[in-house]
Formats: sequence, structure tokens, C-alpha cells
Amino acid sequence: MKTLGILGPKGTHSEEAALWLKKHSREDFKLEICADIFDVLTAVKERKLDAGLVPVENSLEGSINITLDTLARSDTLTIARELVWQVKNFLMTRPNVKSVEKIFSHAQPLAQCRKFIHKNFPNAEIISTTSTARAAELVDESSAAICTERAGKLNGLTIASKDIQDNPNNFTRFFEITYRSRDAKPIETFDGDKVLIICQIDGSRAGSLCDVLTEFAKRNVNMTRIESRPARTILGAYIFFFELETDAGDDALKESIRAVYDKSIWLKNLGAFPVIQA
Repeated sequence: MKTLGILGPKGTHSEEAALWLKKHSREDFKLEICADIFDVLTAVKERKLDAGLVPVENSLEGSINITLDTLARSDTLTIARELVWQVKNFLMTRPNVKSVEKIFSHAQPLAQCRKFIHKNFPNAEIISTTSTARAAELVDESSAAICTERAGKLNGLTIASKDIQDNPNNFTRFFEITYRSRDAKPIETFDGDKVLIICQIDGSRAGSLCDVLTEFAKRNVNMTRIESRPARTILGAYIFFFELETDAGDDALKESIRAVYDKSIWLKNLGAFPVIQA
């Protein structure tokens, strides 16, 4: 049976997304709980897990850096598919709680619910945890957690307020990461909705990024996302992540990626993958 790693403990948004994927894809896979995102990706890289479902970007708070950095530095990890998940945050407490002196949650939900917290609990101590599920485990009679409904119920909590995120357009993109052999054939076709390429270009040369972007534009390859991360070599050196739509066709994609490769210090093509809207 396929094993799929997720960020634990039980009750995280990652688990909710994985359970939805299992139900709607009708795949029979076993969920494996991992302590953090890096552990998920490492287990896939070491062939201890068949795949891992990890967050890559939140629409309000931006990129998940550990996911991007690990993909950039691995030559065996690739993307099987993307899942777009709508995030719903709940304020959960013990039954009959009288006052909330502390609020536990992961850093991202705390940021997503900043206005709600300021308006309703201006004097509460805010404590960041490793996950929303861990936050639910820490709640006592004078505290609350911002977490998923499932995490709260798993820990005997009740709903104090629901859908408390400041912005209703709160979505997290997950990548299902799998192993790809170093000896696999070069990618020549792009059967999917999007392509991810990662490269490092010479930032010391004026116009180098513009030159790269032109290679996509002149072949009508639409770029849906660009992200930069430090190369961790010297100050001012950056790695770029380009997500491209596949509508322009295989030839246009191959030609543009080949042209960008020629203008890069190095380039990795992770291939095409489908996008699923939960």
C-alpha cells in the first residue's frame, strides 16, 4: 500500500487535506505522521515513504520556505500533483471556559487571524506552536487554540468561534512530493497543468532576470508564479522558482526551458503536474 507522509500530529490542515485527497481520488494509501515538513521530505528522499503532502504557499502569508529550499537542493524529489486547499480556522476551547488568557497556534494561523485576536482578545498571551494540532493539545481551562475543527474534537475541545480568519480568501497550496531516480530519462513532454523549474542566474549582470523572463514571454509561455530564495553561497546570490502553464505546448516549453538553461548557472526541471481544487 502507498504511504503518504504529512505534518503531524493528527488534526493539522495537512492531515485534513490528505484525508480529502484520499476520499476524492479513491486511492488507498496509508498516512504517516511526521514531526515536521523537513522530516516528510527527507523520508521521501530516503525512500522510507512513497510520497509526502507538504504545504508550499499560503495565499495570505506567502511561501513555505523549507519546502522550496528542500526542492531546490535535492536532485531526486519531484512533484506528482498540487492540491489547492481552502483554510478554515476555528477558535477552540475546553467546555464552559470562563476566560481566555492564552491563545496557542501555529505562526501562520496566528497571522491569518490577527484582526480577530486583536478585537476579541487584546490582552491574551499569544504562543506559537509547531502545528495547529499541537496547539489543540496544549489547551487548558484558561486558554484556547486556533486550529482545525478536527484537531479540537480530537482533544475534547468545543467551538468558540468558527471561520475566524481575517480574509475569507485563505488558501494553501500543497505539493505531493515523490522520488525520481537520478537515472530517469530527461523530461520531454508536459502532461499536466503546470511546470516548475528552479534555476540560479548570474545576478551580478544587469538585466539577467529580464533576459530569462523574455524567453518565456516570446514563446507565449505564461508564468503563474515567480519566487526567489537565497542561494546560500554568497550574499546577493539567489535561486529562482518559475511556475509555468502548459497551454503553450511541449515545443514552446522545451525551447524556453532550454534557452533559460543556457542563461543559468544551473537549472532543474521538475516536470509537469496536475492541479486539483479541493
